[in-house]
Amino acid sequence: MRRLLTYLRPYKAHVAGAVLLLTAGSALAIVGPWLTQQAIDEAIPNGDAEQLVVLTLAYLGALLGSFALLYAQGLLTTWLGQSVMFDLRREIFRKFQALDLRYFDRNPVGRLMTRITSDVETLNELFASGLVTVFGDVFTLVFIVGAMFLLDVELALVTLSVLPFVGWAVFLFRGRIRDAYRDIRVRVARINAYIHERITGVRVLQLFNREVADQQRHDDLTEELLEGHLRSITYYALFFPVIQLFTAIALALIIWWGGRSILEGAVTVGVVTAFLQYAQRFFRPIQDLSEKYNLLQGAMASSERVFKLLDYRPAVVDPDSPRSMPEPAMGRIEFDGVHFAYGRVEAEGRLEDTGLDGRVDRSTSDAASQAADGASAPAGLRPEGTGGSSDTEPDWDWILHGISFTVEPGEKIAIVGHTGAGKSTIINLLMRFYDPQRGEVRVDGVPVRDVTRHDLRARIGLVLQDVFLFSEDISYNIRLGEESIPDEALRHAADEIGATPFIDRLEQGYDQPLGERGASLSVGERQLISFARALVFDPPILVLDEATSSVDSEIEAKIEAATDRLMQGRTSIVIAHRLSTVQNADRILVMDRGRICEQGTHAELLEAGGHYARLHELQFAGVGG
Repeated sequence: MRRLLTYLRPYKAHVAGAVLLLTAGSALAIVGPWLTQQAIDEAIPNGDAEQLVVLTLAYLGALLGSFALLYAQGLLTTWLGQSVMFDLRREIFRKFQALDLRYFDRNPVGRLMTRITSDVETLNELFASGLVTVFGDVFTLVFIVGAMFLLDVELALVTLSVLPFVGWAVFLFRGRIRDAYRDIRVRVARINAYIHERITGVRVLQLFNREVADQQRHDDLTEELLEGHLRSITYYALFFPVIQLFTAIALALIIWWGGRSILEGAVTVGVVTAFLQYAQRFFRPIQDLSEKYNLLQGAMASSERVFKLLDYRPAVVDPDSPRSMPEPAMGRIEFDGVHFAYGRVEAEGRLEDTGLDGRVDRSTSDAASQAADGASAPAGLRPEGTGGSSDTEPDWDWILHGISFTVEPGEKIAIVGHTGAGKSTIINLLMRFYDPQRGEVRVDGVPVRDVTRHDLRARIGLVLQDVFLFSEDISYNIRLGEESIPDEALRHAADEIGATPFIDRLEQGYDQPLGERGASLSVGERQLISFARALVFDPPILVLDEATSSVDSEIEAKIEAATDRLMQGRTSIVIAHRLSTVQNADRILVMDRGRICEQGTHAELLEAGGHYARLHELQFAGVGG
């Protein structure tokens, strides 16, 4: 709660205004019963019609004043709630963009969408309807208690004698209600993740006739969510009547004690009447507080999950004092004794995801969201030069084992090997999507850990096998909203890569909106867009990761012709399964089980008769020549 309140700091003046309105409204709440007591005990017995009219008008004025204050307070608190949610959504989205890939690897999209939508909306209800208005309920209680004690101390004590039982009820239901709401948030995230996967994979489900089975799984998840809601409703349905019961008991005590006091002449009828009104108004805020408590429990469950996301410390972060990259860019790449593992293997062989510090990241534990600084990393996980154990430790699932190579400026190298050999992992480390446990990666002589990720990635153009396009127009997908890139440069990149012919055939050309993930384009057309995207930024380093594996021979020929021209003067790394696409590389690195087993030109490697020659023989067996 203390942390949630910090989001109100930028709006202190508005909060103060809301509290003042609530205070004034709470003060007006005690006027009505007091005016009633005056009318019953003075105006009516004395036959003073003029005083009765004045008291009636004052009562009406108090009601109108309460209405005006309530209206203004409602507008102000709702504005506060929306403003805080605006800030929180921005903070969450900024956090998403700063997270490393390790976090996204183990958290499904549907779960993350729940954080920024339904979890945040629950907090919106807290700020707009609960948090600030709690002050009004508290002030109302204080003013009413003060008024009751001014009228009659004994009757006030009798009325308030039920409060310990109210506190007991709150304590009894508190833990159960919070647990119920925590379960609801978990189940909402689970069903959102499931639905997201089934929508994006609907073609596969329909192809393999999995509709009935997946419907049953969806029904099971929905039933679990229903059970969680029903459990929370059951607790709340019991909690609210308990408060009403204590309200009725308090009214009964007032009638009993007050009636006896009237018979004894200790109090007047007007005082008892005022106490009955005060008691109803006293327990109304308590009922409101019980409802807000219900809202608070839901908000606490949501805030736990939101803050867990915001508190997650990525393993890959920018240095506190980043170094500048040399200008102009050269494009030199160095891997020096790089060891890397995505996680460690438990005794039973299951892979555990770990952060840079080596601690196990489990999404169900609080420690999963914390990654300690590199200085606290245990032996074997610190960068080379800080000590550490051998890469042969049996508890680590090492992907790369002591990789060392250098790519000179303007050189074109290719990396080949079987699936799982570690080719794409090298690119992930170069782009600093992950950091190696040992060794160092340098670009233009500067360790990538020592520069900002923005500066590093601005020098690298990356084209992946799995192309991601946004549901914007083609122009946006090529320049990604970078307005500093002129239309001429955008069209030139499309021309160079051979994408202009199919773009011109579209009804709106470069302004043609694409479907989700570019669904309106073919695989080859999407690949051409991704090439144009990489080239329009004119990077000194070009990386192609299986970039032509999903295109037909005609488009592949166009891409190869264009990339051959564009690679001139650029450092280029090409990763490919098809050896026909890398034969013209200046140098070929052959990887096997996370190690570079041989390197050289295409002719040299064939002549050596090693691993590359065997790969070449397997791929071209049965092909003439």
